[in-house]
Amino acid sequence: SWTRSSLENTETMLASSAVRLAGRRATSSSVRRTLSSASRQQVVSSEKQNLLPYLAALGFAVGATQLSGHDSVTSNFLGQCTKEVEAVKESVENKFATYWPRNIMILFGPPGAGKGTHGPKIENLLNIPQLSTGDMLRAAVAAKTEVGLKAKAVMAAGGLVSDDIVVGIIRDRIKEEDCKFGFILDGFPRTKVQAMALDKMLAEEGACVTKVVELQVPDEVLEERICGRWIHKASGRSYHVKYAPPKTMKVDADGKPVKESMTDDETGEPLMQRPDDTASALVKRLQGYHGETVPILEHYKPNGVVTTVNANQKMDGVWSEVLGALSRKK
Repeated sequence: SWTRSSLENTETMLASSAVRLAGRRATSSSVRRTLSSASRQQVVSSEKQNLLPYLAALGFAVGATQLSGHDSVTSNFLGQCTKEVEAVKESVENKFATYWPRNIMILFGPPGAGKGTHGPKIENLLNIPQLSTGDMLRAAVAAKTEVGLKAKAVMAAGGLVSDDIVVGIIRDRIKEEDCKFGFILDGFPRTKVQAMALDKMLAEEGACVTKVVELQVPDEVLEERICGRWIHKASGRSYHVKYAPPKTMKVDADGKPVKESMTDDETGEPLMQRPDDTASALVKRLQGYHGETVPILEHYKPNGVVTTVNANQKMDGVWSEVLGALSRKK
């Protein structure tokens, strides 16, 4: 079933679409053709009631008045507008039925599995933010929130930020408007203890983790992916010298990328390589990942929310499996 907020959001989307459609149609020459009084009255009587709810959703009272009285509104306009509004309505309803209500998702994957590629695509599809614990921590400190000040004090003393503080920062962040329909957690939880703390906090908010997606790639495949990876730090966009090079990339005589040519496709800003994106560092990172992640997956499996995606295939295939994991229609 839909939540109240889901229905309200749908109503707004429908109304906005109806207004755009009406504006385009109303300016066309076809809708200015004159109908006889009798035929126009018949059309208005049969179609007006179907259109008014969507126009009224945005307070489109003037448009409603025109539907009932002005000669410039024609049967072609009414009929076409009704069909298109119904199509918009059906599209939105299908999207909500497939992917909503509120998605609280954890995206797992070893370094190089494709979280930086598919995370933003999930954000765009579901219109929910991907929340990085590092970004949230820095934002809370900068905003001088209560938990941000606690975190700042701990870090200033050279200590590690506790799970309670991190959970508190997440609690504050997910109350913001962009998290209304859900969010994706990136980098948290990292341990079963953190997962249990997260579950407790969400339960207090009347929510729970609804999706846990693991992007799975064999360890032996990851070295090539990691060592060829370049990152746009500000956005998190990820590139690869072999699989997804930036448009500006140039290579030297040895076939290695020229650093100065590695720039972001959208902003033109320089790309960077992470210091730990090396073969030697990868071994330790994978050991840590497997040791931490398996217990978390086992923790959530009894809830029926864990899906494993084969990320060792072409990108379209991975995305298709991700969509299957997100869908509520099984």
